[in-house]
Amino acid sequence: MERRTIFFSGRVQGVGFRWTTERCLEGLVLQGYVRNLLDGRVELVLEGQPADIDEGLGRIRAALARNIDAEAAEAGPVTGEFSNFRIRL
Repeated sequence: MERRTIFFSGRVQGVGFRWTTERCLEGLVLQGYVRNLLDGRVELVLEGQPADIDEGLGRIRAALARNIDAEAAEAGPVTGEFSNFRIRL
């Protein structure tokens, strides 16, 4: 298991980014959340198997490539605090 926090920047708010992210992750065994940040970025936190995280990120990048200018990732220990994946408002 692995935990990754990804910060997306670009035209990522007000374009359905969070809902598209949720759809991109359907069928994968991942827990965590996606939310808008006050500084205009989107934060995505995922916990799961590395292959599922990689697959999910690939789907997100493919679906939202025109909106993403940059991303920064951080790895951390799995906390197990999530029971599912959801959009945080």
